[in-house]
Amino acid sequence: MKEPYQSILRPIITEKSTVLKDKNREICFEVAKGANKAEIKKAVEQLFKVKVESVRTQNRIGKWRRVGRNEGKTKNWKKAYVKLREGEKMIEYFEAV
Repeated sequence: MKEPYQSILRPIITEKSTVLKDKNREICFEVAKGANKAEIKKAVEQLFKVKVESVRTQNRIGKWRRVGRNEGKTKNWKKAYVKLREGEKMIEYFEAV
């Protein structure tokens, strides 16, 4: 079992994630590649002291990028959408720092 800070790497703050946060009570995080849904759920509940309803995950493939004549690939990573239960307070990202 991993520590909560090993499972949850950082919040993803984009236009889409802020809309999901306001409408569906979903928060988006970058998580460790080896983390499963149960570990992510437990980590969010421990770090932010809230109850989680569901977790959805995505494996994101790195893209090929070019800078001048140098070419490389960005890293593969994993994204998790965490939905909070009804009645739970919304997470502020800097609470658990």
